[in-house]
Amino acid sequence: LFSTRLHPAPPNALAPQHAAGDELQQMMGSAPHSFMLPAVADPAAYSKQNFGVGYGTDTEQAVQFAKGTTTLAFKFNEGIIIAVDSRSTMGPYIASQTVKKVIEINPYLLGTMAGGAADCAYWERNLGMQCRLYELRNKERISVAAASKLLANTMYQYRGYGLSMGTMVTGWDKTGPQLYYCDNDATRLHGDLFSVGSGSTYAYGVLDSNHRADLTVDEAIDLGKRAIYHATHRDAYSGGICNVYHMKETGWVKVGAWDVNDLHYLYADEKAAAAGGAGGLSADPMET
Repeated sequence: LFSTRLHPAPPNALAPQHAAGDELQQMMGSAPHSFMLPAVADPAAYSKQNFGVGYGTDTEQAVQFAKGTTTLAFKFNEGIIIAVDSRSTMGPYIASQTVKKVIEINPYLLGTMAGGAADCAYWERNLGMQCRLYELRNKERISVAAASKLLANTMYQYRGYGLSMGTMVTGWDKTGPQLYYCDNDATRLHGDLFSVGSGSTYAYGVLDSNHRADLTVDEAIDLGKRAIYHATHRDAYSGGICNVYHMKETGWVKVGAWDVNDLHYLYADEKAAAAGGAGGLSADPMET
């Protein structure tokens, strides 16, 4: 089905002096930075017709893209908090509970994964390569805005080819902490708070009710944990481990990882204690 290449090998690729490289290329299956495309007249139209990735748009397809996750990031006075779950699903089947959904692009840049795991992992690693090349050429770190623009430009070139990616690019540069959302349609948004994935509506409920700029670091970390927990509690496609990162001026640090089952019982005990001390009403506004 897949035979033609996006970037064909150069004319001299079969020259004798390149025999060793050709042998390695054959072992690898394709040339570096090349991608197999459907052997049809219009690969983009074929992919759009047979590999739609939007919710509710693939019901007639033989191959359906079943996905689900919860990722979030928000700015506050002390930097940016990034929190994600770790469950990988294929429809109702839980494929893994230990997926690393925060991609460490460089010490000052992080990316999150939502949508197709392979698409996110590959293109954000590719972004890391582009950012490193920028540093080598310009002798300075790339800005978050420029990094997110590079990713959006790449996605624009592959619009309609069936990619599935909803990612947040966050980091700290000369202008301070910055947060961008990018997806496979080349949409690029700058903001202070984003949540992406099937559980994002539940996470937004917690974030919108409790986010503010003057949160302390501990309060911000707790807010990220609670938002992810509530999303995993209501969304069957989210779960596993809650991983939390803090983006600071000195770079990102991983705050910790918490099993959402443990968080469930921790918050249940807090809620019960608060209800007992308030005559049956929860004293914690972050609990539902």
